[in-house]
Amino acid sequence: MRTCVGCRERAPASELLRFVAARDEVGPAGSGFRLVPDPARRAAGRGAHLHPDPACLALAQRRRALGRALRVSGVPDAGALVEFLG
Repeated sequence: MRTCVGCRERAPASELLRFVAARDEVGPAGSGFRLVPDPARRAAGRGAHLHPDPACLALAQRRRALGRALRVSGVPDAGALVEFLG
């Protein structure tokens, strides 16, 4: 069981999308991190989980929960995650 960082509901890990923070070398001014979807659940590093629903992503962004869940300072770039859920 994992908790969605958007809606805060618990669900089996198989129903949630795992994502990780990757260092962004030349990204826009911000935290220097970008959020990368990890559907295979194999990427190294601290991960967080989210329902594969754009509404949960929007809620997590509004609550600023994405960076907190991954323990990164600032607001990470969620572009790749938005595109994946598109």
